[in-house]
Amino acid sequence: MSSKDVRGDKGASAGKRVGGNKKMSGAKLSTGSKGTGGGKKAAGRPHRGGKTKSQASSRQRTGRPSHRGASFDASALEGAEFIEVSNVALPLDAGLESPASEVNRPTPVSRAVGVEHPTPAAPATPPAPVAPAEGSHAESLSCAAIASALGVAPEGVASFSLVKRSVDARKKSNVHFNATYAVRLAQGVVYDTLSPARGVNVRAYDPPAPLAIPDLRSLATSSDERIVVAGTGPAGLFCALYLAEARLRPLVVERGAAVDERTAAIESFNAGGPLDAAANVQFGEGGAGTFSDGKLTTGTKSPHIRHVLEAFVQAGAPDEILWQAKPHIGTDKLPAVVKSIRERIISAGGEVRFLTRLADIELSDGAVCSVALEDSRTGAREVVEASRVIVACGHSARDIFELARDRGFALERKPFSMGVRIEHPQTLINRAQYGAAAKHAALGAADYKMAVRVPARANGTRPDAASENATRGVYTFCMCPGGEVVAAASEEGGVVVNGMSRFARDGENSNSALLADVRPDDLPGNDVMEGVRLQREVEHAAFELARRNGGVPYAAPAQTVGDFLSGATSSSGQAEGGQPGGTVAAASEARRRTVVPGSHRRVGAAESHSRLVVRPSYPRGVVWCDLRECLPEFICDALAQGLPLLDAKLHGFADPSAVLTGPETRSSSPIRMVRGENFQARLASDLPDSDEEPATRVYPCGEGAGYAGGIMSAAVDGLRVAEAIAAEFSSR
Repeated sequence: MSSKDVRGDKGASAGKRVGGNKKMSGAKLSTGSKGTGGGKKAAGRPHRGGKTKSQASSRQRTGRPSHRGASFDASALEGAEFIEVSNVALPLDAGLESPASEVNRPTPVSRAVGVEHPTPAAPATPPAPVAPAEGSHAESLSCAAIASALGVAPEGVASFSLVKRSVDARKKSNVHFNATYAVRLAQGVVYDTLSPARGVNVRAYDPPAPLAIPDLRSLATSSDERIVVAGTGPAGLFCALYLAEARLRPLVVERGAAVDERTAAIESFNAGGPLDAAANVQFGEGGAGTFSDGKLTTGTKSPHIRHVLEAFVQAGAPDEILWQAKPHIGTDKLPAVVKSIRERIISAGGEVRFLTRLADIELSDGAVCSVALEDSRTGAREVVEASRVIVACGHSARDIFELARDRGFALERKPFSMGVRIEHPQTLINRAQYGAAAKHAALGAADYKMAVRVPARANGTRPDAASENATRGVYTFCMCPGGEVVAAASEEGGVVVNGMSRFARDGENSNSALLADVRPDDLPGNDVMEGVRLQREVEHAAFELARRNGGVPYAAPAQTVGDFLSGATSSSGQAEGGQPGGTVAAASEARRRTVVPGSHRRVGAAESHSRLVVRPSYPRGVVWCDLRECLPEFICDALAQGLPLLDAKLHGFADPSAVLTGPETRSSSPIRMVRGENFQARLASDLPDSDEEPATRVYPCGEGAGYAGGIMSAAVDGLRVAEAIAAEFSSR
């Protein structure tokens, strides 16, 4: 995953309020509590006439309390059957039950005419209300909160559906949910007389627009010229799914293994087996995101966000991702989900080949004419005629950058980030974010997202210069509540870490990337590949550092925060008991000195004032080292300056006993493959000031090409590229 999408918000994210989002609605509705909302009259549109007896008594009971906001324009609701009510304060107990997942189905996605699909299409507008389970306490609390937000009695709410819900923890004495609902008022309740509470927004509910996919089978190219999609990360999968359902029969190639074989290879590597260069955390079906937390958040805005969420639900992801403010699927559920998407591609006419690498792209008159595909195991090659190629290979397919450069495509350096994973006990994060409410069963594991700027040092920039380059960003990224640090190497002799969480997020530790900016001017020379070289140097240095200090191959160097800040090397790994216990009991000194996940240990005097105990979770074991021996000096300086500032935002973040495991080098791609407004790749020979759009018919796509920063934005970019290709066919 990449840092691009997460940089916009600063501070701990648990305290964010969420306003209305008309694109994030459930399709079915749950009824309100007793009274007029429960009967058949609820299905009608609210009357615009005078007050009913019920409403008049309601107004006498509720009045216009002093906390009510300014009057709103009821005329904007004219003719609306449903209204959207956002910023509804909801007690935590309302989250003890799922918000009737059986009545919160996704808005169906319209598909191409004549295409068969696993699930039938249904109307895009909300159907008639569906009653929740009788006596549901959570539903009663929700109904009461909506009624209070609107200034009506509970019986004035006929039905409602949860659109979005987040945690508002800005005041630790009043941690609650903040919700948005699609609401139908009871017959006779007049919009003119609503009295929304201060901060509550009311507008006409606008259901999300479905994704329309054209049927282009009559315009498809011949069987000898395929649309080739290289990569099955989110960008490649969603691009291929759209093209397949448009009947364009894409050929999807993935250098890594199918998800089941990939899972087995990763488990073997985690247990101490050899690295499989074709099946690991970076390469294989689903991309790097399959073995992460499966976070579906993004800083971008697009109607395709809803379409991606719905496709995930149709593929088996939990329904709740449709209304969670910070949805996630979890590493344990993602393999089945991506496999289901692959099966949909095949059933719609696409072809998927695993262990097949894009080895070459041949151009004729500046446009692609064929590709060379290589078997990842045997090296055998096949040339395939291609009318278009989507390059969605991910940020770790470094050979693709070299191929693009050698074939004359325009590449440019882009900012990326580098750093470590920081681990804390999840209970510390829960207390810091939720205070006394931390143990409430409805809250689950807390997360955070923080960013600070520090003086830029040790990179040739004057710290007092009056420019953005005078400072360097330090931030947390891809925070995994209740998760584990992942062994994410994809090349022999290099150590890379990442993070993951399972759906329940019930692990002992939290972990997050702790990163510092790497700007193009931090790198020497003008070679576009210099960022890749820096990544490799750090990864290889980390591998050798751990081995030099007695670790097994692919053990990771680690250091406590206290020792990192003081410049000391942490304990050599002598551990106190614990399960799974202590240092690895093996004959070799290397294994004796490698601390495996779950081992307790004491470290230096810098930790004497901390009661924190962190059991490192990196599966290949950690070796206590000085991280400054493998990370660039300017990165370490920035992290050291940033840690106390981040601790001021989240108390305990820089606790001396928190564990830093490194290096995290693959947060995003250091290279962008330049493309035009038509999504096609530019050639290096193109005039820089030319207004002419490229016509290479090669489409850089997703995170690896430099146009996304996580699962959601990559999937959205895949859909945008597919739409552009479909538009080209439609214009014939």
